Amino acid sequence: MSDTGADIPEKPGAKHARVPISLERAAGAVAMGLICLISFANVVVRYATDVSFAFTEEFSVFLLVFMTFVGASLAFATNENIRITFLADKLSPRGRLACEVVAALASFLMFALVVWYSGELSWDEFRFGETSPGLGYPTWIYTVWLPILGIVILLRILGRLIATLRGTAS
Repeated sequence: MSDTGADIPEKPGAKHARVPISLERAAGAVAMGLICLISFANVVVRYATDVSFAFTEEFSVFLLVFMTFVGASLAFATNENIRITFLADKLSPRGRLACEVVAALASFLMFALVVWYSGELSWDEFRFGETSPGLGYPTWIYTVWLPILGIVILLRILGRLIATLRGTAS
């Protein structure tokens, strides 16, 4: 059992992380639970009344994107991000280390671009007062989470890179 009392033990790859991965786990679980609850309620209401909730699609899409970014952060923290290691596994330890560093830097660059462009998108939506077509909410309340969670992912990638260079990553 972990410190938090959860029955799920911490992943061995997350031992280097100073910020507990339970934060990502909890946020992902809450997002998944809300998606299930919203979708179930919509199905029940639709079958009972032939009317559907207008907000379900808008909120479900936002929660799915939120959950995806939280999951990516968790994957980088636990070193379980998607990678193809067929050639890297055939290299010497120094060659594998070089591949890990290049992959981390490429991931960092990609998410830095996500942070930059999603930040510009959120700012433009805020500045021009764009609203969502379904409920008329300001769209920036959905897109502002992209740069915020992108920064969290960048920090997780940076932490993984530092642990890899120190030799403490597992």
